[in-house]
Amino acid sequence: MDAREHVATAVAEALQTPFFDASHRGLHARLSACLNDGASGFPPPLSPHATRQEVDDHCRHWVRALGDNGWLSLAVGGKAYGGDSDALDTRTLCILRETLAAHDGLADFAFAMQGLGSGAITLDGSPELKARYLPRVASGAAIAAFALSEPHAGSDVAAMATTARRDGDHWIVQGEKTWISNGGIADFYVVFARQVEPGAAPEARGTKSIAAFVVDADTPGLRIAERLDTMAPHPLARLAFDGCRVPAANCLAEAGAGSKLAMRTLDVFRTSVAAAALGFARRALAEGLARATTRPMFGQMLSRVQITQAKPADMGLGGGSAAVL
Repeated sequence: MDAREHVATAVAEALQTPFFDASHRGLHARLSACLNDGASGFPPPLSPHATRQEVDDHCRHWVRALGDNGWLSLAVGGKAYGGDSDALDTRTLCILRETLAAHDGLADFAFAMQGLGSGAITLDGSPELKARYLPRVASGAAIAAFALSEPHAGSDVAAMATTARRDGDHWIVQGEKTWISNGGIADFYVVFARQVEPGAAPEARGTKSIAAFVVDADTPGLRIAERLDTMAPHPLARLAFDGCRVPAANCLAEAGAGSKLAMRTLDVFRTSVAAAALGFARRALAEGLARATTRPMFGQMLSRVQITQAKPADMGLGGGSAAVL
């Protein structure tokens, strides 16, 4: 049994708990089979020494393949807009992310960001915005991004400095966003900014004036100020908004509702972050076991060394406990 088969078996066993039903178990089985089907069009693993362009292309490939195989419909709410159901289901998201993360970290990234980047539209978008963006997200034709964090306002959303001022049929967005996943490859961004009334000064701090907008990547005044590198390569960027004119129709939530929308969006996907971490842990354990059972050392396999046996046991116990939680 190779590492991926080991993981698939472990996840299938965890899904036997009463918290999941036959539909969830079937979902995992179908996704596992699809990921291992050479005809599904999923990309091979990325080289550890891949260039930034190769990482970008790899993510685009995953988005297209997940869309072509129908999996992105589960990241979008609304059957009328390409979604599998009318509401996003937390258990479904967790199963998908755990399974994808165990297979390939960028597969999980591609799926999760399609959901997070379009989640605010699913929750509060007008019928026009939903019709314009969600079907393309579900099919993989458009890449989504969620732009909330700033250089001095990450978890502290109340410190947000990016502003939006009304100018006729547009909003003028000014400021910066950073650590934005899919930055540089996204087709649109859900952007949160502090709404400022004409002639007034921005609120110094707080969440009552925060609004939300859908900003297309080619909107004049929006540029990729910097691409950011991390230990686990994925598209990440700092965005600059300099007099960026956003159509008023692209406003998702005006002052007061924007911060609540951001939190509601994050809440939908928050639990699935733990599920993805569990998928990574399961894959790490499986790879460790594969190595230990094939590596000769001191006249025996590494897996026969007592301390080596203890570590995978602890890892397995931790993973099993996390799955129950």
